[in-house]
Amino acid sequence: MSHFFAYMARMKNIFRWSLMRNTRPENIQEHSQQVAMIAHALGVIRNQLYGGSVDLEKVLALAVYHEAGEVITGDLPTPIKYFNPKISDAYREIEAYACEKLLCMLPTELHAVYQPLLLQTPSPERALVKAADRISAYAKCMEELRAGNTEFERAAASVKQTIDALDLPEVTYFMKTFLPSFELTLDELN
Repeated sequence: MSHFFAYMARMKNIFRWSLMRNTRPENIQEHSQQVAMIAHALGVIRNQLYGGSVDLEKVLALAVYHEAGEVITGDLPTPIKYFNPKISDAYREIEAYACEKLLCMLPTELHAVYQPLLLQTPSPERALVKAADRISAYAKCMEELRAGNTEFERAAASVKQTIDALDLPEVTYFMKTFLPSFELTLDELN
């Protein structure tokens, strides 16, 4: 018996932005779905407009599982995670341990497929997922600000700065083409 997918189903119980007042809570399951859509779009943009050749299926799979370890660790808020290098290093070790533990829950004959999804192996596809993760965070900040929650002002500025520093043409394209719509109401979208 494997508990892997029972743990994955618990993603809906892990909430993000826990230190901040939220007008609408966001869990890591819904966040991962949004990251998957954005990461896929970044891959499509790279491949179609900038001559890339990223594996779109891999992008989607990496995005779906990019927060998997948090079903064991919970979501450590960014200000704590990056408070100092010692804490950052320790948290990376905890995340790696959690992902290894999840991998061990799978039947060994499936390890080869899930290991690259759970472990933080660098790749062009993972870089797009990281960019999509930042864009998703920025979209959340925009949503909160639009709802009048000024507590997200600093977070929005900080996340936007990290997105701008990525200097990826597909990210710039996405931010200019798709992100302004996130500031509109449903009536304005129609």
